[in-house]
Amino acid sequence: MTAERIPWHGVLVATALPLNDDLTPDLDRYAEHVAWLAAEGCDGVTPNGSLGEYQTLTPQERSRVVRAAVAAAPEGFTVMPGVAAYGSAEARQWAEDAAEAGCGAVMLLPPNAYRADERAVVEHYRAVAAVGLPVVAYNNPIDTKVDLTPELLARLHGEGLIVGVKEFSGDVRRSYRIAELAPGLDVLAGADDVTLELVLAGAPGWVSGYPNAFPRSCVELFRAARAGDLATALPLYRTLHPLLRWDSQTEFVQAIKLSMDLVGRYGGPCRPPRLPLLPEHARAVREATEKLAAAGHR
Repeated sequence: MTAERIPWHGVLVATALPLNDDLTPDLDRYAEHVAWLAAEGCDGVTPNGSLGEYQTLTPQERSRVVRAAVAAAPEGFTVMPGVAAYGSAEARQWAEDAAEAGCGAVMLLPPNAYRADERAVVEHYRAVAAVGLPVVAYNNPIDTKVDLTPELLARLHGEGLIVGVKEFSGDVRRSYRIAELAPGLDVLAGADDVTLELVLAGAPGWVSGYPNAFPRSCVELFRAARAGDLATALPLYRTLHPLLRWDSQTEFVQAIKLSMDLVGRYGGPCRPPRLPLLPEHARAVREATEKLAAAGHR
């Protein structure tokens, strides 16, 4: 990794946030996790995403998480925080906070307090882009009910409001349509269980969940796929997939935190309304995690 690398390229880990027993953020442990991910070969982190439980954080906690990540990041290591908010003014404030903290880019969901129309979406991105940091859009129509279609993404990119998109729709066909309509827009793999398909389609980055537990194997997967080395990438992807598919499930935060606990990284509890995994889900995550660890995956 070099300082010249485009900040939103490579393996960017959507970091889980360690919580103490009283459910306050453990920022020292979080900073150690960020430094560990860098040492394990990842290219950056995305704090304050859904995996980081940003919706449950106070404004003070959210700001401190970003600063903890920046302080722990080695030179050339990206910190691209999520700046999602119900209102455009608040989202812009989070982008300003990220700029003040020294971040190189931000990731932004569309307004998600309601099913926003195209005009509202464009103005939302315009407000945040005015801060001056590169904006990576985040398309998650499953959770937000707002779909950043290829046509809408092309408009946002054409107006200079976004530089990339974290694609979480699960429809890998969109990558090709986006490339036709907005050839300069970077489409990043956004769901762990379609990573190989999107990287083979040209994704230069992966905003990822399971590197929180298995960074080396996930980085190996990404780099092999980028190099077109299917002899390495495809068997590895098949091996990792029983865990990668949890990233697209409702219980993804709990699943990833459990895997972290099982491999010796602290995952810990979640804040309500998230509850512990059901026994059958915990058993499935445990079995898949232990199988990978026993096979030497790290």
